Amino acid sequence: MSNILRSQVIALYKQLVYLGREYPSGYTNFFRPKLKAAFLKKKDLKDEQEILKAIKFGEYIIKELEMMYYLRKYRTLQKRYNNN
Repeated sequence: MSNILRSQVIALYKQLVYLGREYPSGYTNFFRPKLKAAFLKKKDLKDEQEILKAIKFGEYIIKELEMMYYLRKYRTLQKRYNNN
């Protein structure tokens, strides 16, 4: 794996760890072990196209996590200020 791809993978992991701290099912008991297992499962990839595909999937997961957090905040605000 080239140094550029390696740095992208490490940055992706760090960003996912940061986003996982607010995960509803828990960080230490659920999110971090799942994240570590997912990265260890892909550690033997050698083909650059496969690595790039895995990075794109990780970026997709980041977007999904961000949207889940935004939705949770929106629902909280809606409950707080809605008079229904």
